[in-house]
Amino acid sequence: MPSSTWRLRSDAWEYLRFGVKRLALGSDDASAIAADSEIYRSLRALETIEMYWAGFGQRYVRAIGDLLANGDYVTALDRIGRVVNRLRGDTVPDEPRDEFMDDQERIEITADGDTRPRFEVLVIDETTELDRDTMRAESLRLRSPADDFIYDFVIVPSQEDAVAAVLTNPNILACVVRPGFSDRSRQRLSKDLRETIDFARADSDSGAATAPSRSSLASVQRVLGLADTLAALRPELDLYLMAGAHIEELAGALTRRFRRVFRREDQLELHLTLLRRISHLYDTPFFTAIQDHARRPVGVFHALPVARGGSVVSSKWIRDLATFYGLNLLLAETSATSGGLDSLLAPVGTIKKAQDLAARAYGAKHTFFVTNGTSTANKIVHQALVAPNDVVMVDRNCHKSHHHAVMLTGARPAYLEAYPLNDFAFYGAVPLDRVKQMLLDYRAQGRLDEVRMITLTNCTFDGIVYDPERVMAECLAIKPDLVFLWDEAWFAFAAFHPVTRRRTAMAAAKRLEDRLKSSAHAAAYHAQQSRLFNADGTPAPDDVWVSERLLPSPQARLRVYATQSTHKTLTALRQGSMIHVYDQEWVRDAEEPFHEAYMTHTSTSPNYQILSSLDIGRRQVELEGFELVQRQLDLATSLAQAIARHPLLRRTFRVLSAHDLIPAAHRETGRPMPLRDGLSSMWQAWANDEFVVDPSRITIEISRTGVDGDTFKHEHLMDRYGIQVNKTSRNTVLFMTNIGTSRSAIAYLIEVLVKLAERFEEEQAQRDPELPVSRVPAPPLPDFSAFADGYATDAVLPDGDLRKAFFRGQQRGAVEHVSPEELRSRVARGEQPVSAGFVTPYPPGFPVLVPGQVITAEVLDFMAVLDTREIHGYDARRGYRVLQG
Repeated sequence: MPSSTWRLRSDAWEYLRFGVKRLALGSDDASAIAADSEIYRSLRALETIEMYWAGFGQRYVRAIGDLLANGDYVTALDRIGRVVNRLRGDTVPDEPRDEFMDDQERIEITADGDTRPRFEVLVIDETTELDRDTMRAESLRLRSPADDFIYDFVIVPSQEDAVAAVLTNPNILACVVRPGFSDRSRQRLSKDLRETIDFARADSDSGAATAPSRSSLASVQRVLGLADTLAALRPELDLYLMAGAHIEELAGALTRRFRRVFRREDQLELHLTLLRRISHLYDTPFFTAIQDHARRPVGVFHALPVARGGSVVSSKWIRDLATFYGLNLLLAETSATSGGLDSLLAPVGTIKKAQDLAARAYGAKHTFFVTNGTSTANKIVHQALVAPNDVVMVDRNCHKSHHHAVMLTGARPAYLEAYPLNDFAFYGAVPLDRVKQMLLDYRAQGRLDEVRMITLTNCTFDGIVYDPERVMAECLAIKPDLVFLWDEAWFAFAAFHPVTRRRTAMAAAKRLEDRLKSSAHAAAYHAQQSRLFNADGTPAPDDVWVSERLLPSPQARLRVYATQSTHKTLTALRQGSMIHVYDQEWVRDAEEPFHEAYMTHTSTSPNYQILSSLDIGRRQVELEGFELVQRQLDLATSLAQAIARHPLLRRTFRVLSAHDLIPAAHRETGRPMPLRDGLSSMWQAWANDEFVVDPSRITIEISRTGVDGDTFKHEHLMDRYGIQVNKTSRNTVLFMTNIGTSRSAIAYLIEVLVKLAERFEEEQAQRDPELPVSRVPAPPLPDFSAFADGYATDAVLPDGDLRKAFFRGQQRGAVEHVSPEELRSRVARGEQPVSAGFVTPYPPGFPVLVPGQVITAEVLDFMAVLDTREIHGYDARRGYRVLQG
């Protein structure tokens, strides 16, 4: 299995230590001798990889190879141990004794005892070994005990090496481009890495630039192309240009790409700039204000007894609250917005700055913190943008908060149906052709102007990911003023990896905005219009519009919103969420109603601990998000691979792949789990397929265990082994990795699955083969039936008046409770009973019935075999709530 480079590097050094230790101890058994070739394979791999990391470098690896070749295993083991200790975060001896070590390496090793946060700076330039040593020595000379951070240089000679470095080394947080770089790498790059580099370079289009002069145009374009590629891969990187001649002209031409332009002799200025910029990323204004407040002696004369621990620390009965959570939790509590703490409802200080920093990190125009979950965030966006009788096209299987939001606003939902995965008892995503067809249906009926917004879940709970750029482009081609709400509750982490980022709403909006500005897009758009409209101006048949990949007008307006449960996939306290905005009509059409909606749904007593966790979580992902997400994806792939390879596990469990979860019509890439084939395969799939599967989620099919998903989750995983999972279906279990998942946790899970597989096999071996296995087959997942007469808007289009039905369902005399058996009899007689409320089983977690919906036999069949323990809106004793006729 191709591993990410961080893991390949770590494992190679660990293996070197293991193998060389055996040689140093004098082992002469067959395994030690066989390991010899593996040692040299690891050395060859590391000689390539270490170019892209600061510190020890290729020369250090070659020196270890020389020691091994001379049989000096003890010295080699000592040098390998220093690297392994750094990778593990351990300290090393302050006075290394090694006659083979040069002064530069000796200083570097000694500096490992420095506990300040360390980052790395990529320098791209064709240099000599002496130049590299001089540059590193100069950076060490400039270090000061007063600096909050320290950094090391990674120096590469070519464009390809620069791309390889930012793809493989997450410690790089800044790049210095010097125009002397070459194009091609002389390294022995793996096929996967070379293909990934090609994808990355092809994926970033260098925009138009004002070149300083014709003679330097080619050089400028090379620099611009590299800058665009690096910025597209890792937007958090700061780019600097270091030039010699014509620096003034270059500065004017390249300002948009580079934060600053320096002359080569400005080393001190560059040094100070690098440290200053990292301090801006490190800055957490609200978290800092909370800490300052907690340390201040204040008198509390406001309505919050728990503030400063007043009602706790002097109590005889509840002191254990402070003991358990810590005194800082209470010292930070206040209901005052003075002292730099700011107001969430009208922020002008530290909260405003923290939200602006989050917008920068996530690529949004504006970001807003939400302290009571994405359910509230969804309601805020709906209320801000939707008015009574507007039509909202919404995935029927989205989170219940969207259904409630539509009801509250008085909008009319037009439900979009996702493709069903009946074999696994959950839904996929909504195919784009269905979305386009519904828009065309509204156009045909003369009601397209009523369609205000489309709401889709990206990615779904089960990991199905849309291509938001394509969805928005094709929908805007039909209705240029459409608003998009992307529920990214489970996808906040995706903004911090170069492959997953492209399918986030904010990144897609930025790419689409850039596309719409280009002359190439304008020409393609006008060419397509002649195919989509007849000579008399009437539209071509719908099948032409559905089958062709539509291009939006260059005048289309991008109005994109994303809601994220930051706490679900990144570091934040429970209920910490964000709303990201990329709306070109923000000031003219959305800002005031948004703030009104925000005040409507936001508590006037927000939890400051949640806010500070959102602030510091943003710091984390800007400084180390790429590393954490890459590790998360890699560990999930390790889990899938372990199950596929282990003889017992693959007999008992099956990992569902893209071939299982995405119909062939919606994917171009043939690989079932692209990341297992390498980052380039994943890149190709995420660039081309209509839907992809989030590789951080592993769905296991468990039919061969003989138990259902709910039993497997509670009785076997949680009760027996303490393993917690979010979601199961009738025959699947979803395992999610996150940025906190460790290799030890994956190993423990694999160990548990092996024990469970042994248990299930033993139970099945002891079962009497003559006894039939009693299993009720799962019925097909039900589609939305229809709104009943009186709630449906018309007989042709699917939208209806959800709010009218909801409030009628709150009137005691308008509702009756009907048992499932009686309801089934009524349906069989041809009646059309109407649901009085939402009925939401967990799992699957979406409303099977909504107010005003006709109750059908398909819905009753599905509900009858559900083995879930939790169904909201349904009372097993009294039955379904049904509107009386």
